[in-house]
Amino acid sequence: MSAGADALAIRARETLGRVFGHAAFRPGQEAIVTHVAEGGDALVLMPTGAGKSLCYQVPALLRDGCAVVVSPLIALMADQVAALEQLGVRAAYLNSSLDARAAAAVERAFAAGELDLLYVAPERLLMPRCLELVERARVALFAIDEAHCVSQWGHDFRPEYLQLSVLHERWPAVPRVALTATADPLTREEIVARLALEGARVFVSSFDRPNIRYAIVDKDAGPRGDARAQLVAFIEDGHRGDAGIVYCLSRRKVDETAAWLAGKGVDAMPYHAGMETAARTATQTRFQREDGVVVVATIAFGMGIDKPDVRYVAHLDLPKSIEGYYQETGRAGRDGLPADAWMTYGLADVVQQQRLIDRSDGAEAFKRVSSAKLNALLGLAETVGCRRVRLLGYFGEASARCGNCDNCLAPPESWDATDAARKALSAIYRTGQRYGAAYVIDVLRGASNERIARQGHEQLAVFGVGANLDEAAWRAVFRQLVAQGLASVDHEAYGALRLAEPSRAVLRGEANVAMRRSAARASKGPRVRGEAATLDPGARGLFDALREWRLGEARTQGVPAYVILHDRTLAAIAQSRPSSLDALARIDGIGAAKLDRYGAAIVSLARGTTANAT
Repeated sequence: MSAGADALAIRARETLGRVFGHAAFRPGQEAIVTHVAEGGDALVLMPTGAGKSLCYQVPALLRDGCAVVVSPLIALMADQVAALEQLGVRAAYLNSSLDARAAAAVERAFAAGELDLLYVAPERLLMPRCLELVERARVALFAIDEAHCVSQWGHDFRPEYLQLSVLHERWPAVPRVALTATADPLTREEIVARLALEGARVFVSSFDRPNIRYAIVDKDAGPRGDARAQLVAFIEDGHRGDAGIVYCLSRRKVDETAAWLAGKGVDAMPYHAGMETAARTATQTRFQREDGVVVVATIAFGMGIDKPDVRYVAHLDLPKSIEGYYQETGRAGRDGLPADAWMTYGLADVVQQQRLIDRSDGAEAFKRVSSAKLNALLGLAETVGCRRVRLLGYFGEASARCGNCDNCLAPPESWDATDAARKALSAIYRTGQRYGAAYVIDVLRGASNERIARQGHEQLAVFGVGANLDEAAWRAVFRQLVAQGLASVDHEAYGALRLAEPSRAVLRGEANVAMRRSAARASKGPRVRGEAATLDPGARGLFDALREWRLGEARTQGVPAYVILHDRTLAAIAQSRPSSLDALARIDGIGAAKLDRYGAAIVSLARGTTANAT
């Protein structure tokens, strides 16, 4: 390292400690910070919760001028700015939520050099008036957050991101850093091309989130079951009173599920684009600022959520891709403590997602890529191996068996399903390839009902040949036939199953079929519930008192509680019981601004609680 680079690294560490209250950078952060601070372009791939924001916030404070942060998350900019203001950083945002007077004040401050960071929505930035404003200001760097939004193959495509190459064209000397938590090799190439980052240094951190436990269970959606009951059982098994996010595909299902959970005593609220703006804002505000709130949502909710103590993310419907699944599950456990990613999955989910692809207005190339992404997700759902190995492998990262997913905790068996597959494929063919899985299963199991009698299918050779398997087992067989490409679903014929070309070899006895046998429900094993779980009784009293104090401060200031101080910092204070400002300053998360603003109150509270305890 050169003398200049070494001096810059020293300044970066000093800024990290003085402003953010951290003694050291997390793995990978320091190299990014020094590279960008020196004026280099960068593409940063770092998992949610690993500290991407510091990778542009620290360089912004080391370089002259104001950093312009492009973010698609209008609803969250206020919280991001509030968190920086708590640290004594001069920050503001420009988006459509501001009235003309407030926006003008921010613009004046930006042009006058009175800001360190300015958050701007891409739509706003690309307006001629805003570009002219940037021209007048001194810009330290451009940070393009959620950079995967540039990908037309991705799950969060935003057309405005395609125009952000203008930043390089108009200000080639200003460094740019693009950041994302989700990008497979195809998406990375597109980010580089679309944002003109061909010369940028690429930093790829591990995509692993070892604190998240992944579990995918067969959906109990038959006439005697309800996937919502499975969800409630999951919540009751260790997550009652925890903050969580539940994803559903449709707005109607969001509303119905939120109401159903509320009826079961879960503090659940809906969120989707069909709601009034005020109602969506109220849901998001409660989720961000209160403990134990569960949001049931479409994927319209969540991107960029900073809440650190989300203990679980549940999917009642299959996402579109592994990128989407990873992005959504990554909203759990940002504080590094144990969290769960739980999903129910069935044949209807596969049918529904493939129908959306087939009926989309996208070009054939888009449909092919979308189908490939869906197939990769099905591979994750059906694997008998470690889910984390499969998940990380999708992003090009090799890993070993994790011991912290359902397949590792209760390994499923694979079984020779050749005979069952032949029976199922024969039944599809002999019933005319005109019926969905439920009807074909009834034929295989020899059900006596009016519909089968009317069609004369009681006379078929396949009628009743599958009585040895129950309905749930046959649902798994048909789901895996579709997932393995042996059968397909005709959406124009109301979900009728049809034989796919590879099925010929199976029916002729030329190919065997192995399938995943559903495992017994994996025990979660010992889990830590939040920071307080590891505290001794005396420290727990101070921790609770600190949380009450923090809640009062948050309400007074109108910001989320974690913006004041994270639970991890409160737990460290409760454990060490600092009796002076110097002792408090040594705790991770206590920077100069927070020490000055809250130090006396915290030390007083620590002394008083300690005295009461003795």
